Amino acid sequence: MKLVYFAWLKAKVGHAEEEVAPPAEVETVAALMDWLSARGAGYAEALADRATIRVAVNQEYAKPGDRVKPGDEVAFFPPVTGG
Repeated sequence: MKLVYFAWLKAKVGHAEEEVAPPAEVETVAALMDWLSARGAGYAEALADRATIRVAVNQEYAKPGDRVKPGDEVAFFPPVTGG
């Protein structure tokens, strides 16, 4: 699974992207975020306020209950504003 981080999320986790292999029980966006938060302080801080984080799975907006699987690209980013 490829994870991509944007803006301040990238700064907090310390890199723009990474390849991970979560355990089999990580089947949803919410479970992935829980698993990532347990990986270290930077992840926990970045993902602490989930109401302010948007997620896309394979370039489609995703909700906490949406499924994730090996081979997916999951992107984490702050809310986007237009102007």
